[in-house]
Amino acid sequence: MAEAWLSIIGMGEEGLAGLSDGSRAALASARHVFGGARHLALAGVAARGIPWNVPFDVAPVLALRGQAVAVLASGDPFWFGAGGSLTPHLDAGEWVAYPAPSTFSLAAAALGWRLETLTCLGLHALPLTAVRPSLRRGQRLICLVRDGEALLALAQMVCDHGFGASPGWALERLGGPHERIQRFRLDTPDLPALQAPVALALDLHEGPPGLPASAGLPDEWFVHDGQITKSPVRALTLRALAPRPGECLWDLGAGSGSVSVEWCLAGGVAHAVERSPSRVANIHRNAEQLGVPHRLRVHHADSLDVLTTLPAADAVFVGGGLDVPLFDALRAVLRPGCRLVANSVTLETETLLTQWHERHGGDLLQVSLAQAQPLGSLRGWQPARPVVQWSVVL
Repeated sequence: MAEAWLSIIGMGEEGLAGLSDGSRAALASARHVFGGARHLALAGVAARGIPWNVPFDVAPVLALRGQAVAVLASGDPFWFGAGGSLTPHLDAGEWVAYPAPSTFSLAAAALGWRLETLTCLGLHALPLTAVRPSLRRGQRLICLVRDGEALLALAQMVCDHGFGASPGWALERLGGPHERIQRFRLDTPDLPALQAPVALALDLHEGPPGLPASAGLPDEWFVHDGQITKSPVRALTLRALAPRPGECLWDLGAGSGSVSVEWCLAGGVAHAVERSPSRVANIHRNAEQLGVPHRLRVHHADSLDVLTTLPAADAVFVGGGLDVPLFDALRAVLRPGCRLVANSVTLETETLLTQWHERHGGDLLQVSLAQAQPLGSLRGWQPARPVVQWSVVL
């Protein structure tokens, strides 16, 4: 255990008066105090104060390792706060934390909402589109945003998704003498200038049902040029990939990126590799529209050229074109236990998948689908090309 040199102190709008005895003592003994301009003013640390770099950077704090340093953060430093950014760079015992009530807790208390039933999002450092997967009828959300302009932009975005008749609350400087809570209708946000820290609370009791939780979103929800893993096959592909929150997917030859997007909606992160510039643009658009641009990174490259540069994968999907060189390269770089899923609609790739199934095991599945289509004055089945899917744990 290292010796504690860093105090991570949660501070509310009431300033020093709201700190515990322990956090006040830690602040008083610190030689250097980092924080935003508002926190430094509330703490009254004078020359000891060091404003945060913009954008946020932990390097100046780590450069003072071993000295008595305090970091001031809003509310709970480990809920979308500075604490969670700093501690991955520290050894156990190097810090002591003094959390205060989070903005989420203060907002829920002010509105009388059960905190465990809410979706809480920190959008001050994420694209506002990250709210998209949480927009569904009956959902309540509390969203931290950067400033008043961002709050209005978020309200407009939610309104554009069909929730204009629902109420929102602009919550400013909660817990202090300048606290202000203003209710408004999302399609008529007549609000005066808002002061940070600010949050937006949403009660989406009117509007569309939102994104389904099951795999296999409708194809028409994606921008594509025909190069897309169709909805029923995508559902079977995701079943085989078995996404889990926090896991990493490589989507090689990603096409529209539909598999990557749905993997991210399940809580993972994805690296989509695609050679076509127009398809790369489509992947970006799909990630943005469905609210996962912060989880999906797109690589405009040939798969063989980037395998050694990608972070370790928990699962790999090859939607088409898996050949011997790519398979050999994957076996050389993937860690044991990685899940590989490959789909094929060509006889040549099907032959390879059949051979690899015989040598390496796993599951080999043929998917044959047909859709009802007009046939004269009646209807008939229009078959799609069969898909062969091989899934294996390497």
